[in-house]
Amino acid sequence: MSESVNLPALGESVTEGTVTRWLKNVGDRVEVDEPLLEVSTDKVDTEIPSPVAGVVEEILVQEDETVEVGTALVRIGDGSGSSDGGSAPESAPAEAEQQPEPESETEETVVSSSNAPAPGEEAPAAPLAPADEVDPAPAASDDAPAQPGATDASAPVPAPSAPVAAPAAVPAAVPAAAPAPAAPEASPAPAAAPSAAPAAESASSSSAPTGYVTPLVRKLANEKGVDISTLSGSGVGGRIRKEDVLAAAEAASAAASAPASSGAAAPAPVEVSPLRGTTVPMTRLRKVVAERAVQSMQAMAQLTSVVEVDVTAVASFRDAHKAEFLEKTGNKLSFLPFFTLAAAEALKAHPKLNATVDGDSIVYPDHENVSMAVDTERGLLTPVIKNASELDLAGIAAQIADLAQRTRDNKLKPDELAGGTFTVTNTGSRGALFDTPVVFLPQVAILGTGIVVKRPVVVKAAGGEAIAVRSMVYLALSYDHRIVDGADAARFLVAVKDRLEAGDFASVLGI
Repeated sequence: MSESVNLPALGESVTEGTVTRWLKNVGDRVEVDEPLLEVSTDKVDTEIPSPVAGVVEEILVQEDETVEVGTALVRIGDGSGSSDGGSAPESAPAEAEQQPEPESETEETVVSSSNAPAPGEEAPAAPLAPADEVDPAPAASDDAPAQPGATDASAPVPAPSAPVAAPAAVPAAVPAAAPAPAAPEASPAPAAAPSAAPAAESASSSSAPTGYVTPLVRKLANEKGVDISTLSGSGVGGRIRKEDVLAAAEAASAAASAPASSGAAAPAPVEVSPLRGTTVPMTRLRKVVAERAVQSMQAMAQLTSVVEVDVTAVASFRDAHKAEFLEKTGNKLSFLPFFTLAAAEALKAHPKLNATVDGDSIVYPDHENVSMAVDTERGLLTPVIKNASELDLAGIAAQIADLAQRTRDNKLKPDELAGGTFTVTNTGSRGALFDTPVVFLPQVAILGTGIVVKRPVVVKAAGGEAIAVRSMVYLALSYDHRIVDGADAARFLVAVKDRLEAGDFASVLGI
């Protein structure tokens, strides 16, 4: 006995789905409610669980194939199967298992042949090379401020005469350096470099005219940490003056600050995307978004209006209550709930922005269902906050957190993506000042909220006007000019602006 598993209804407006990936193969055992396959629809990507337990006997719909709701996807039986039905699934895996064997043998042969030339010699050398490459890196990063100093000290060493003359002079003065030439070829260079540098420094210091140094200048040099023996006096007869010490101290401080500033200004390494240089097919979700975006742009007369809003009062209110809000609700109090609440309230007074077009008619709903644009790895999705105008800040913040998390985890129900009458997209979450968002049918408006930034603005003061640092944000409203005029859009934006700038949200905090 076998039983067919059909494509279930995945929402009121969903009529078909595309099989994106099978999670079970023919011959695999499956339990009740265990995921069988992944299906992509116009609304959401989801997993289809098995309604029965058994063994997969036959897969009826292949990957990337689109079928209607109710279509049989797979047959699940008790594992016995018929002689005809059971032999085919078994033979297919058998052939599949036999075919990769030459590939696996080839891979093993390639691996063994690549290792064969150096089974005993290069095997130890392979770990040593990374170790030599890894160890200097942390050392260089830890000593980053001192690195330019080390570079300056080693600069004179590459001169060919220094390494050659140093070994001849060092053995006579320093007996401990005599064994250095007997070391391997790599060791004499490091050993000669440090010894040559002091020899050069001592020769230059001995030849430099130190001149007479007054007690005052000597004291100043000690305070500034300047080595007088390294200075060349600019006074009469090579006398070292106070100006020489101050100039040397200033040069030393500039050299010390340069590594810190250069290290701080070094850009972070760019993380190269694995998509670079590849070609991949468009997912069903990306195809749907692309088709609807083009359809919306062709069917609507879209344009955008922007206002600048002073949200300093909202920022102060938020700072005063965010700790308590997090403790009582478990959600962070960001600016987005304030923007969403203000927009939902304004929609009640300006229903043209909350309307839909039905042929030659305009429908004005009696509710404000706000769609929230959520960025996911699969693409942009817009779950809906139902009756947003009836919620307080705590309710909206909870809805935003829950819907966004379940959208990213691919646990959203298809019906939770339907029924939106207006959209809010938080483009400021990625640092944008504002953009011109695209309206998606059947809605007629979308509000984009930019990043909140502090900057100086002109404000009214008791004596007239003054410049003050305020928290500012841009709100961009894209709308369908077929039924919404510029004056309608401006009135809506001003209503949202006035609500936010008043900052009176104590009665709707919800905690």
